[in-house]
Amino acid sequence: MLTLVRIQSCLASMPYIYFVANLLTEILPCGVLCIFCIPADIISTVEFNYSGELLATGDKGGRVVIFQREQESKNRPLSRGEYNVYSTFQSHEPEFDYLKSLEIEEKINKIRWLPQQNAAHFLLSTNDKTIKLWKISERDKRAEGYNLKDEDGRLRDPFRITTLRVPVLMPMDLMVEASPRRIFANAHTYHINSISVNSDHETYLSADDLRINLWHLEITDRSFNIVDIKPANMEELTEVITAAECHPHQCNVFVYSSSKGTIRLCDMRAAALCDRHSKFFEEPEDPSSRSFFSEIISSISDVKFSHSGRYMMTRDYLSVKVWDLNMENRPVETYQVHEYLRSKLCSLYENDCIFDKFECCWNGSDSAIMTGSYNNFFRMFDRNTRRDITLEASRENSKPRAMLKPRKVCTGGKRKKDEISVDSLDFNKKILHTAWHPKENVIAVAATNNLYIFQDKIN
Repeated sequence: MLTLVRIQSCLASMPYIYFVANLLTEILPCGVLCIFCIPADIISTVEFNYSGELLATGDKGGRVVIFQREQESKNRPLSRGEYNVYSTFQSHEPEFDYLKSLEIEEKINKIRWLPQQNAAHFLLSTNDKTIKLWKISERDKRAEGYNLKDEDGRLRDPFRITTLRVPVLMPMDLMVEASPRRIFANAHTYHINSISVNSDHETYLSADDLRINLWHLEITDRSFNIVDIKPANMEELTEVITAAECHPHQCNVFVYSSSKGTIRLCDMRAAALCDRHSKFFEEPEDPSSRSFFSEIISSISDVKFSHSGRYMMTRDYLSVKVWDLNMENRPVETYQVHEYLRSKLCSLYENDCIFDKFECCWNGSDSAIMTGSYNNFFRMFDRNTRRDITLEASRENSKPRAMLKPRKVCTGGKRKKDEISVDSLDFNKKILHTAWHPKENVIAVAATNNLYIFQDKIN
């Protein structure tokens, strides 16, 4: 059952529609809050902060939009699940590298929050070349009663000042300010695909196709190169770095994945340059199933440590795998996301969809995982019961008083009433970016230029 909560225009160019719904699923009974953006803003990253009270999205236009969760009130007891626009700012602008005759687009590749230390919030955002540290702060008072200038800001004639005034703070409408505090540039030759904040909260790493750099948050003019897989002869290049992440508890440990489907765990205590890995994770390939597309679909698009730090999750084109850090030879769990597309790999190769990079995420207790698929489907897997479910994020299925039901894909034979044929899937509608609230069953799903937020069922 859907209940329309609010329709409002938060920005002149951005209509947002908010509503809450009941979602009847076996894994996550939840409601949905949909935020419809203008078509030009294709969402390129989604990230909750450490408390889950703020949700940041970045788009291809270089803009960051931050949503804040509404606090529950006596007058509106069901408003707790709503996320409203808190701040929006332009993070990156298009640039041009004149030495390489290369255009640097403004698209936000990744956003990572820093743990909150005071009243302000800090986040890192990056495009292909430049990483920026942003401070988001509130201001609800202004100073009045200056001696050297009038209230409108004009300077006063010093000879007409006869008395000394003490400035006072006066209340004003709440204003959220976003200001760049650090700019980390000129350290990556290739496109940045990952940034990850270290557990010491003082350093972070950034990765591009061939190198990984370690930065200190207070130092912008230099970084330490900790991984470099660039060969002396580029013709000998056989793989590239696709993702990297710091361990959630051990500040000396990080992992990075490659286009060959391998994951390397490195320990920065062993050497300054971590070209030699401490652990190497790879699943042996079945020779009987090898094809022309094997290497492409085995490329890892995302890697995420579990909150406990005991496991890590990787996403390739067709599946999600969970690895135990103590067992390198094979994953402990494998979940097929859209195995029915294996017979469609030729056409997916022709339309370049086979190169899509899907992300994955854990829930707060590491008991469930989520990732996206095509046709605006997203998949959720319960690790305890081994149940899985396919859901669809679409405006048509999120109408007031409608039920959002699990979806099934028919791979052959007679199609049932509620099933959709694999030939009817829309590959232009895809969910690449997902995020899970760190403490609650609240998930954010980016479907091209639409952001959907699902939450626990409201009674």
